[in-house]
Amino acid sequence: MPPYFLLAAIPLAALLAAGLIVALRPLLVRYALARPNARSSHRVPTPQGGGIAVIAAALAVAAALWPHSPGPEALTLVLAVVTLALVGAVDDIRPLPALPRLALQALAVGAVVTASGLRLVPALPGSLEWGLAVLAGVWFVNLVNFMDGLDWMTVAEGVPVAGALTLFGLAGHLAPEPTLAAAALLGGLLGFAPFNRPVARLFLGDVGSLPLGLILAWLLYRLAGEGGLAAAILLPLYYLADATLTLARRALRAEPVWQAHRTHFYQRATANGRTVPEVVGTVFALNAALAVLAAVTLAWPAWPVAGAALAAGSVLVAGVLRHFATQKSVAVTA
Repeated sequence: MPPYFLLAAIPLAALLAAGLIVALRPLLVRYALARPNARSSHRVPTPQGGGIAVIAAALAVAAALWPHSPGPEALTLVLAVVTLALVGAVDDIRPLPALPRLALQALAVGAVVTASGLRLVPALPGSLEWGLAVLAGVWFVNLVNFMDGLDWMTVAEGVPVAGALTLFGLAGHLAPEPTLAAAALLGGLLGFAPFNRPVARLFLGDVGSLPLGLILAWLLYRLAGEGGLAAAILLPLYYLADATLTLARRALRAEPVWQAHRTHFYQRATANGRTVPEVVGTVFALNAALAVLAAVTLAWPAWPVAGAALAAGSVLVAGVLRHFATQKSVAVTA
């Protein structure tokens, strides 16, 4: 696939997403207004559902530029993405019970894992590896949803990850089809970004965060399957750490982990005196650094390099989490 095809996907998806948002916003204001509550980061009613435009633009542009007839894996992914978008749309309007929501997510992720046919750890029995992959995929879908609780937070995560995956594909470390999907998703997020910048005029909503999580999980899974396991861990390492540590902390306190809350590290950062631009700017810079480390592991595919990069990434993430968890000092003037 010519590189200009891949690069063309970015502005096309951005323009299409922005146009869809402008067209859909009156409907979202009328039918999908998110009203502030005790767990919200916003203070005024704000429409949600911008993810419809992001996902629709990414799928449309990827389909238009797809280099051949889509195979079973691509068709399964699209069906699973649409399924999760519908689940998210319903949940945005009338919250669904946790178990049916998880069951539908597991069905979608399981179908994508089966269609991919990848084996990352051949030493494991196939059924066990499949189960672990589905469990990891469901967790990733949910953590992307959990972390979408601040203006530009998903942009600060999704843009560096999708951008890095696109560059990795152009460098030959990812197959053309997932590279095209990454570029289209990057464009969709860029088209959404102006409407979600602080203070946001539009939220992504579950209709966007759930399918976005699935697409990113599939892209990272494909990267891992093509020899980039360390890179696939490094790219989302901040999201993985924040969401997993927060869930573990809540579980140890016997808190209902399926309920919305405001105890993620990025949420504690705003409670500790940091502004939204400070927080998302820090996350964006961290993700850019993690992308560089991921690129290093692909350029020099040796376990000592991968181990050193993972250790360095872990130190960076731990430093940001600690920074977010501490009260911001206020300068005292005489």
